[in-house]
Amino acid sequence: MPESENPVSENPVSENPVPENAVSENAAPGHVMKEEGKFPRGLVIRLFAYLIAGHLFAAFLYLLFEMGARG
Repeated sequence: MPESENPVSENPVSENPVPENAVSENAAPGHVMKEEGKFPRGLVIRLFAYLIAGHLFAAFLYLLFEMGARG
């Protein structure tokens, strides 16, 4: 049979593809890698900085309104 008539393709596609990040069969059910539960360190630092900066800005606005109310 010539290759052009071969019904099997060169790159067969599985009916049930396994995702790349699939949990192994040995892992406990519902258990995912530890690293997925953590936030990246840079993100945590940035969120903390924005939290502090936001509160400082709110305190500044509060001070402006208090000073403005005293006339």
